[in-house]
Amino acid sequence: MDKELQQIANEVEGLSEKLIALKKEIGKVIIGQDETVSQLLITFLAGGHALLEGVPGLAKTLMIRTLSNAIDLKFKRIQFTPDLMPSDIIGTEILEEDHTTGKKFFKFNKGPIFSNIILADEINRTPPKTQAALLEAMQEFEVTYGDKTYQLDRPFFILATQNPIEQSGTFVLPEAQQDRFLLYIKIGYPTDEEETQILKATTGTKKAKLNKVLSGKDIIRLQQLVREVSISDGLIQYVSDVIRATRPDTTSVDYVKQWVDWGAGPRAGQAMILTAKANALLEGRLAVTLEDLQTVVLPVLRHRVLVNFRADAEGITSDTVTKEILKSVQLRDK
Repeated sequence: MDKELQQIANEVEGLSEKLIALKKEIGKVIIGQDETVSQLLITFLAGGHALLEGVPGLAKTLMIRTLSNAIDLKFKRIQFTPDLMPSDIIGTEILEEDHTTGKKFFKFNKGPIFSNIILADEINRTPPKTQAALLEAMQEFEVTYGDKTYQLDRPFFILATQNPIEQSGTFVLPEAQQDRFLLYIKIGYPTDEEETQILKATTGTKKAKLNKVLSGKDIIRLQQLVREVSISDGLIQYVSDVIRATRPDTTSVDYVKQWVDWGAGPRAGQAMILTAKANALLEGRLAVTLEDLQTVVLPVLRHRVLVNFRADAEGITSDTVTKEILKSVQLRDK
């Protein structure tokens, strides 16, 4: 058993070096945004999908493209527009003719969803019918067209972006679809020093050359190792306490009863544990700590805790509620 653990530890060390190299490659293009990059990598390691929100010009699209350029996987960008149809994403059947027999037949022409990394740019600009075309792919990792089901290549990630400012002509993602995203990542403005570096780096002639430092096999193995990261029963109980505290009917936190309409479901607890395990592995550890859980709790619950109308009017967000919950919920004594 000790030999097996040592072998896993050595494998984790080797893959951790590749993850460090991946961060360095991304850093050639993306200045700052360390927290956002880490959360994207956590999404990859946990085998989920991420929703990124930020105002224009914060390098959301560039960040995802840079990440995909440093990983040896197929990448497709889909620009979501009001006239985009589900078939533009999934694919469609085309009529072809067999030149030897003259017989005509329908052939399924695969759409851009059949890649490893999908950038769904401005996902809230397309109607719900087209947004829903992603649901099966996100949850089941397969696509059904007519009476046939097509498996998607693994690993498979959807990284979607949305702009919080311009709401004219947009379609808010339904809560059921938001819940399919493992993390809801909000990107903030750079610091004074970072902004100066950005201006210097992007207005000259120098262009960074990226190397592919991680393969699809590496990511699949990392996803397997994430599942092997240990977490104590006490920390699992803590996750359960936090999730139950988000629900107005089971919470003991008055703040939640006052400002929340709907709390998080069991999927939030699963996401919290998986992403905490991924965060531990990202830091080269094989056991989850309380700090790992608290690192991921905001992006996990951000789209799963729905505040009421009064909270919206008062400027109280799900993040505000989550922070109040963390003050109230304590790790139980063993």
